[in-house]
Amino acid sequence: MASRAHDWLRQATRDLEQAQDCQRAARHEWGFVEGAPFEHYGPLQSEEAIRYASEVVEFVHSKVA
Repeated sequence: MASRAHDWLRQATRDLEQAQDCQRAARHEWGFVEGAPFEHYGPLQSEEAIRYASEVVEFVHSKVA
C-alpha cells in the first residue's frame, strides 16, 4: 500500500491556511453543534490554536518532506 503521508500533509497545510484566513477575517467558525462560535471562543483561542497547528505542520513537514 502506498504511503498517503504527503497527501495528509498537503490537506493539513490547506486546513491551516483556511484557519489563518478565517482568523484574519475575524471569523472563528470552527464549529460547535449548538450556539454561535463566539460563545465558545474568540481571537485569543484561535490565535493559540493556529500557533500550535503551525508548529505541528512545520514539524511534520520537516520529517516527511
